[in-house]
Amino acid sequence: MVNPMKTVTKVRAGSPLLYGLAISAIWLGAGALLLSLALRFTGMQETGLPLIAQAIHAVAALAGGFACGRKAGRKGWHHGGMLGIVYALVIVSIGFLAADAPLTKDTWMLFAFALPAGALGGMLGVGTGR
Repeated sequence: MVNPMKTVTKVRAGSPLLYGLAISAIWLGAGALLLSLALRFTGMQETGLPLIAQAIHAVAALAGGFACGRKAGRKGWHHGGMLGIVYALVIVSIGFLAADAPLTKDTWMLFAFALPAGALGGMLGVGTGR
């Protein structure tokens, strides 16, 4: 008699990409909170926001790529780069669906920052070992 539970393919919930995206979301939230506080309590002008937002996205992708590469344990540039692409796609999709944001040069800048930042984070993450 065959046990059907043993023949079912197991789903791996500990995916490095999902873990890295969760870490990226945490860093993005922290960066957005700090930026909001800086706007509220300092004399910071809103004219510099696009560049600061891109820097926050790059740091979030770097941190997520680091976590992704560390969890994967190998091919850090590949895992981190994929994280950067997926991270940028998620951010662009949320912007489009929630705020009907069009594709602009800032959208392409997000991809230009997130991909190398994620890849670099992945390489650094693999280098730290487990």
